[in-house]
Amino acid sequence: MDGILSKGSLATLATVATVLQFLTGTVICNRYIRKKSTGDTSAFPFISGFLSCFMWLKYGVLTEESTLILVNFIGSALFFSYTVVFFVFSVNKREVVRQMMLILCIILSATIYTSFEVDTEKSVRIIGLLCCCLAVLFFASPLSTLAHVIRTQNTDSLPFPIIVASFFVCLLWTGYGVLIGDRFIQVPNLLGGILAGIQLTLYVIYPKQKTPSSGPRYSPLVSENPIL
Repeated sequence: MDGILSKGSLATLATVATVLQFLTGTVICNRYIRKKSTGDTSAFPFISGFLSCFMWLKYGVLTEESTLILVNFIGSALFFSYTVVFFVFSVNKREVVRQMMLILCIILSATIYTSFEVDTEKSVRIIGLLCCCLAVLFFASPLSTLAHVIRTQNTDSLPFPIIVASFFVCLLWTGYGVLIGDRFIQVPNLLGGILAGIQLTLYVIYPKQKTPSSGPRYSPLVSENPIL
C-alpha cells in the first residue's frame, strides 16, 4: 500500500512539475503576439518539443502507463499550439513548414511501424530507444553554452530558473522510472538531471558579479535565447 501511495504521489508531482515547465512556452508565445513577429528565432524548440511529447505519448500507450499518457498528451497539445502561434507570426514560414514536415515523417514512420509490428515487446524497445535518443539529444543541446561559460567564467548566459526546474523535473521522472522499473525513463532523465546539476555547479564556481552602482554597464557576450 505504501508503495502504491509513493508511486501515486511521485507520479502526481512529476506530472504537475512537467506541465508547469511546458507552460513556460506561453510566455514566449505571448511575446511573439505582442510584437506580431517571431524575429530571427527558430521554431525548432517548439517542433522538437512536440515530437518528443508525441513519441513519449506513443510509448506510454504501448506500455499502458497512464502517467506518461496524461503528461505527454498535454505536452503534445501545448507544443502543437505553440508551433501554430509561431507559424502565424513567423517571418520565414517556409522553414517552419519544412521542419514540421520532417517531424511528421518521423511520427508517421513510428506510427506505421507500431501498427504493423505484431511483437509488442519489440515495439516498446524500438520506441523506447527512439525516445531515449531524442531526450539525450535535447539534453545535450546546452553543451555549447557550458563551453562558453567555462571559457568566459561568466554564467550570465545560463537561464537559472529553467535549469533549476529541469533539475527537479528530471529527478522526479528518474525516481518514477526506478519505481516502475523502466530504464527508458530512468536513463535519459538521469542524464538530464546530471547535466542540469553541472550547470547549477557553475553558478557556485563562477558566481555572478555585482553590478557596480556607477560607471558603464556591459551586455552579456551571448544573448539568452528562449529555452523550453
